[in-house]
Amino acid sequence: MVRFAAAALALLCIASSNQTFAQAEPLRIGFLTVRTGPLAAGGRQMEEGINLFLKERNSTLSGRKVEIIIADTAGQPAQAKTKAQELVEREKVHVLVGPLATFEALAIDDYVLQAKVPLLPPMSAAQNDLAQRKLSDYVIHTYGTAAQAMYAMGDYAAKKLGMKRVAMIADDFTYGHEGAAGFHKTFEDAGGRIVQKLWPPLNAPDYGSFIGQLKTNVDGVYAGFAGSNPLRFLRTYREYGVKPVVMGNPTLTDEGILKNMGDEALGVYTASWYTVDRDAPDNKRFVEAIRREYKVTPGFYTAATYTSGLWIEEAMKLVKGKFEDKAAFVRALHNVKLDHGPMGPLRLDEYGKPILNVYVRKVERRNGELVNVTVATYPNVSQFWTYDPKAFIAGPQYSRDYPPAKVSD
Repeated sequence: MVRFAAAALALLCIASSNQTFAQAEPLRIGFLTVRTGPLAAGGRQMEEGINLFLKERNSTLSGRKVEIIIADTAGQPAQAKTKAQELVEREKVHVLVGPLATFEALAIDDYVLQAKVPLLPPMSAAQNDLAQRKLSDYVIHTYGTAAQAMYAMGDYAAKKLGMKRVAMIADDFTYGHEGAAGFHKTFEDAGGRIVQKLWPPLNAPDYGSFIGQLKTNVDGVYAGFAGSNPLRFLRTYREYGVKPVVMGNPTLTDEGILKNMGDEALGVYTASWYTVDRDAPDNKRFVEAIRREYKVTPGFYTAATYTSGLWIEEAMKLVKGKFEDKAAFVRALHNVKLDHGPMGPLRLDEYGKPILNVYVRKVERRNGELVNVTVATYPNVSQFWTYDPKAFIAGPQYSRDYPPAKVSD
């Protein structure tokens, strides 16, 4: 009788514990996206990625319900900071995902340190302060820096495409500056020469005057544009009859904008942390699910936030759903290593930045549709490429003016 009573009491305690766990507050994710302005197309893809992830899991991770609270930053640094504050202080979110643009992430960096709420920037990874000079336990990047994919592009342009001279043109904001710098660094290290840099404003009404300034005695033109700007740039480039091969950053021909392009995109090379034709079961399932759910082909914005979801899921497993232990949850976010998902293997370096594959793609027309076709894969690329990390961090940080072009003719 005593044993029966003890067993009954134990079962009652377990049931009570499980009921308490089930009724506990949900994990609240604050999601910083862009719904208005020139970067809104990328913001829409961000939402598609995270929403698919949560739908597939019935908005539940490790037995805990998940709520997502979405805020529109409009692609503006000041608004990004305001929205982050609202999500943390009013909505009491436990983790932040976003924002889209690098200069937005830089604007909320100090606030994240003060609030001690983990931030997962899925694609807005600045090369300079976010995880190097101001190393933070609360910033966990699940996507590469703006320069990281462009290291591979610069290397490929010099060694595989045989380019010797390149002119550069890119959006005049942090993402444009740092992406161009990464290409510049490896291209010159491989023996190439950067002969020109042009910086149109992010909201430039027309690219004609800039394209008219491009040097023509070059083998290629590096183009670093985001949002809807790639479409306008490439159309104007072709209208002006400029001949050199174009190559650039992930957003130049991302699937979200490529679907609106025509022949102006043919032959354009880009490098990205994600490629839609990656031949892996996880990626094929992801692509099919996005196409079924949203009737679009996913690009790197979509894969980025889906991967952020995977990252949080693995951290929740490590803490057995008990995210209330903030210190343990933050440690878990740093300890995650992904060997599944659409992007390929992903782990963090000691600075909280990812080591991951970079894919070089070329736009082709197949079955009447423009597609990015992978032509090379650079495995396990770090934010430092092949450079010594300590010397890299101690040296000048990438910017609009660094590295300087060695040749100006």
